[in-house]
Amino acid sequence: MIDISESVMRFLLAFIVVVPLIGALAALLPAPPGLRGKSPEQAVLRHGVTVTGVVLIAAIALALGFDHDHPSKMQATTDISWIPALDVRIHLGIDGISLPLLVLTALLTFLCALHSYFKMPAGPSPKAFVALLLVLESGTLATFAVLDLLLFFLAFETVLVPMYFLIARWGGAGRTRAAWRFILFTLLGSVVMLLGLLLIGLKAGTFDMVALATDNGRSLTASVQVIAVLAVGLGLAVKTPMWPLHSWLPEAHTAAPTVGSVLLAGVLLKMGTYGFVRILLPVAPDGFHTFAPYLAAFAVVGIIYGSLACLALARRGAKGDLKRLIAYSSVGHMGFVLLGIATMTPTGVNGALFANIAHGLITGLLFFLVGALKDRTGSADLDTLALPAPDRGPATSGSAAPDRSGAALYGRAPRLGGLLAFGAVASLGLPGLAGFWGEMLALFGAFKPAADLSRPAFLTFMGIAAFGTLLTAAYMLLVVRRVCMGDAPSEAPALADVHRYEFAAWTPLVVLTVVAGLWPRALLGLTDPAVQQLLAGGTR
Repeated sequence: MIDISESVMRFLLAFIVVVPLIGALAALLPAPPGLRGKSPEQAVLRHGVTVTGVVLIAAIALALGFDHDHPSKMQATTDISWIPALDVRIHLGIDGISLPLLVLTALLTFLCALHSYFKMPAGPSPKAFVALLLVLESGTLATFAVLDLLLFFLAFETVLVPMYFLIARWGGAGRTRAAWRFILFTLLGSVVMLLGLLLIGLKAGTFDMVALATDNGRSLTASVQVIAVLAVGLGLAVKTPMWPLHSWLPEAHTAAPTVGSVLLAGVLLKMGTYGFVRILLPVAPDGFHTFAPYLAAFAVVGIIYGSLACLALARRGAKGDLKRLIAYSSVGHMGFVLLGIATMTPTGVNGALFANIAHGLITGLLFFLVGALKDRTGSADLDTLALPAPDRGPATSGSAAPDRSGAALYGRAPRLGGLLAFGAVASLGLPGLAGFWGEMLALFGAFKPAADLSRPAFLTFMGIAAFGTLLTAAYMLLVVRRVCMGDAPSEAPALADVHRYEFAAWTPLVVLTVVAGLWPRALLGLTDPAVQQLLAGGTR
């Protein structure tokens, strides 16, 4: 770690939030003649890589300058009055809970920009694409950095518009319907969430999240806390997404371009669970305690439902889309995150935060891989990918159709097949990889939940969730067997293996998945002191 003054840290945090917005505006302007390169399109894509790269470097510098000896302390804080009449302030800061999510967002956005520079999604002008990508990054980073309830809501909502257009304009088949479902579900949830946030702020007399966490609900009556948790929790649950509010997610992932799916799964879903931890747990603990068993019940139903949906998509003859399968797997994985939060224990909440980061790394990698597989074969349909050439009917007219003779990746593109298998076993929670620790800690938290929560109920939830891990292993291994294994037909041409730009975009995710799995203390050492203080109401 390096010694950076608090004023520089404050500048870095404001920098990474604001610079993507400035970059988005600059992306819409004509490129200077000396910077156009081969074409204006190439120049704007290079601009996206540059801006997201600078933000990533600033985020890494922020992480290096972070005081790791005191991760529960809010650092790099900025507190400026914005709307005095409502006591709304531009309040920014990071602690051990928000810092990992901030770095994850900067990393995934840079990798998406790098990938798009070499493989731009089919659609309108790259100018709009890059501008939307940068606005999305700014809104997501702001969500994890702001410490005011109303600013949190504004940042939370900022990401909806760019993601809507990324799906609607650069997506695949069914993109219009998927984009509309995404925006309608999330907007309806946000309206209810806003009412809950206003209720908290007006009743407590402040919208400051640090002050509210320190107060620990003492300024809010039990009934106000229950109503606030119900309202805010519904809005956060839609974004998470929690079963049964998840139905927008599979369509959005299936229709979105590759980078849209990576960011949607990797960072946007984390905004909902982050809100549960940052706002509801410390601000309305009594109200959250009332709903914790129900949240846990919905979480474990989501785990089983997501796994069974994936098994149904993975079976032969189901015509299951591989992107859709990974989307349903996210419903199950985020169920473990919600279960950990519902335990209201340091063990469970730490597990939830670890699972958040692990899911962002692993599922981001899987969506990159499936996008590459679809580019090479022309399809993400599991039956198409798994069936060898002799089993397929005669080719249609036109020689330009992509080869769809079955993937058998180990034989036709061994590196791509190996990476897909790696992503699958990481997703199923193989010990030694990042996916293991979050789910294990969530189960441990359910084994001994917070005082006054029904232990028999949570033991039941733990058993159901543990069975979900077996189902996860079943469908992931089935996907690997069908797509990667088997002898490719002799007449099938070799698929292009991993390109250099793909290697550059995917390697950080692979490395971090291994590092987090082998050295979980690197992340838990940040989150645990902050979680302990959060659950204690800022009194530790």
